Amino acid sequence: MKKIISIILAAALAASMTAGLSGCGGSYDGEVNVYNWGEYISNGEDGLMDIIEEFENQTNIKVNYTTYETNEELYNMLKNSNVSYDVIIPSEYMISKLIEEDMLLELDFDNIPNYEYIMDRFKKLDCDPEGKYTVCYSWGVTAMVYDTTKVSEKPTSWEALWDEDLSGQILMFNNSRDAMAISMQLCGINPSSCTTEDVDTAAEKLSEQKPLLKKYVMDQAFTEMETGQAAIAPYYAGDIITMMENNEDLDYAMPEDGANLFYDAMCIPTCSKNKENAEKFINFMQEPEVAAANFEYLNYATPNQKAYDNYIDEDAKNNELIYPSDEYLDKCYVFTNVSDEVYSYMQEQFVKIQAD
Repeated sequence: MKKIISIILAAALAASMTAGLSGCGGSYDGEVNVYNWGEYISNGEDGLMDIIEEFENQTNIKVNYTTYETNEELYNMLKNSNVSYDVIIPSEYMISKLIEEDMLLELDFDNIPNYEYIMDRFKKLDCDPEGKYTVCYSWGVTAMVYDTTKVSEKPTSWEALWDEDLSGQILMFNNSRDAMAISMQLCGINPSSCTTEDVDTAAEKLSEQKPLLKKYVMDQAFTEMETGQAAIAPYYAGDIITMMENNEDLDYAMPEDGANLFYDAMCIPTCSKNKENAEKFINFMQEPEVAAANFEYLNYATPNQKAYDNYIDEDAKNNELIYPSDEYLDKCYVFTNVSDEVYSYMQEQFVKIQAD
């Protein structure tokens, strides 16, 4: 199915764009240095579109592509090295930090006409309220994935991660920000802006959970859930969809009170030496056919309205985990850049919980 869709998208892209293919001889008209999350762009696998190759063919601009694993790794590379990047794709709270520290360039939207296709909700992000620095790349929510052979009823609250009947079969995020946020939400605290006192409250709740856990995980969640080794885990919507595709016993559950609404956005750091080429790349990523192809690969929602209207299949559109209703999204919280003091304290307390 994905392969067929991608062939259609590739044909539509070739028909809709007029830029010539002139890079076959190995001579390019310029370059763009892209720094992105690993496994976070459609790369030609399984018959899907190779987006970087398409961009190079259409623009004759060479893409130098490297990856990072965390927002903090991205930040440290920008802050402490002499490497020059032109396009980066950080998450919302890191974007806030980068803006506060004057580490991003304002975008010239005359060079990004496809910005018009971005959904209104994702045009002026919480982290960039004036919409000067960002073009949303993808978005989603956190939720729970659970094994229907081990969990008798569909969960409706994060409290399911504290269910004593599932002791020894529960997984939890192995990062302080996501784990603390779930705990804060259950304690009636808005995770968007928290204090050290809020961290203490959340830490106490997480300490109560610790004896019930099988383990703290990030990518290990895929193996644990797909092979039936655990009963329930919190994770990111797009990845939950992937897990469900690999194990028919898995289902998803969304907390009724909302969850974390997260997004990543394309930005240009101040170290950029190829700003115009960066804007061409950002614009290309929002070609509706390209945005749709990227969704097919990632399983994370596209913010591109035209891609959603014309190229996303109805099953995906009707899946509330991938595209929650506006009513649900209005109940969700978005991470902001908490102070270094609070974030350090959060990490310290989380490590302490794990060690006890």
